Amino acid sequence: MPSYQTPITPPLDTPGGWHSADELFPLGTEATLPGTCDWLVIGGGITGLSAATRLGEVAGNDRVLLVDARPIGWGASGRNSGFLLDLPHKFDLETRDKDRLTRIMDLNRAAIDQMRARTQELSINCDWSDCGKLQGAVKERGTGMIRSYVEALDWLGASYELLDRDGCAEVMGTRHYAASVFTPGSVLVDPMAMVRGLAANLPQTVTLVDDTPVVRFGKARGGYVAQLRRSSGELVDIEARNVILATDPYTGQFGYMKSRILPTITFASITRPLTAGEKARYKGRMNWGLTPADAAGTTLRMTAEGRLLIRNHYAAAPHFCGEDHDLATARRAHRSGLDKRWPDFANVPISATWGGVVSLSGNHQTFFGALDERLYSANCYNGVGLTRGWSAGRLLADLGTGIKSQALDDIQAVSGKPNRLPPDPLLSVGANARLRLAQWQAGAEV
Repeated sequence: MPSYQTPITPPLDTPGGWHSADELFPLGTEATLPGTCDWLVIGGGITGLSAATRLGEVAGNDRVLLVDARPIGWGASGRNSGFLLDLPHKFDLETRDKDRLTRIMDLNRAAIDQMRARTQELSINCDWSDCGKLQGAVKERGTGMIRSYVEALDWLGASYELLDRDGCAEVMGTRHYAASVFTPGSVLVDPMAMVRGLAANLPQTVTLVDDTPVVRFGKARGGYVAQLRRSSGELVDIEARNVILATDPYTGQFGYMKSRILPTITFASITRPLTAGEKARYKGRMNWGLTPADAAGTTLRMTAEGRLLIRNHYAAAPHFCGEDHDLATARRAHRSGLDKRWPDFANVPISATWGGVVSLSGNHQTFFGALDERLYSANCYNGVGLTRGWSAGRLLADLGTGIKSQALDDIQAVSGKPNRLPPDPLLSVGANARLRLAQWQAGAEV
């Protein structure tokens, strides 16, 4: 790679709507920065937080510096729908490799157990809910995918409950869904509260510096040099012996995984909480989540406090954000989607609409491992980042410090190398065409 890279700073776009943007202030308080560190973790999402936490546990007195370009919670880890999935998800289930799928389940379930223990130990109020999840279908296309999903669950020996339209209505308060599959092992959280709580309680050997982008990065003097830009405009050079790039779709900006990651944006909206009167009219349960049987369909949540979240519509995101007109289009589509499902609540206003960037690979492979000498990364979570991100961050720290385990063997076994993608604008044009086709084919599932 060239001597130095000049990564772009993540855009100052509309953040996730789980909380007011006023709450997204920087958490790092270090007035001065060290000129050197043993470990530099770039990226303060779930992967970076997991890696820094683990390094604080196992790297002795090593000095760890965790940096993020924006305040913690601004990026994808604070914008997602808050599902911690225990089972292999859609793309993984396309193969019937029981050893691979068992390893994925073991990694996911270990991640959930570790995050549960950490959030409980630190008393992080993130609405942690061990309530499982639904996978739902509206019409015949979706119910056909439900049948395939049930076959895969039977083959894996996984527990589930199949719900018909009446069963769906009992949970969701809408007869819009013809069928769903309930699996008990997934967890629902407020993702922004979770990552900010984890960041506020890092080990003592970890220094957090957020709202501080890396503006230059490269090899130097047997290690790596990152130039950081403080909020004051001051430029500070940091030398690091070891680096973990927890940068997911931005990894190409640092000179690695170029042309192998497709940044893709998906849009979400969330309502204000239902009033007492609206809750009295609501026919379903509080605190549930649904993912679509069709990958191009609609994700839904009813939170414990009575907020409806809806997520759908995808587009390539070469600039890592959506434009204002994209948000306006998504908001209209989300309003229509909510009204179709709950016409009695058409007057419940949407309080926020935002886009979140996920990383996809052309061959659905997720990367984990060393990209260079003493430089480690994990990328391309293909839309299931919270549990995989936690496992990846923790195990990257183990890989770099020489700690061996069955979990490290497992994540290496289920990871691969994303294939090379065509350059832009061909990539964005082709990706958007495929995404539009998938949405059109999904039809009523959206």
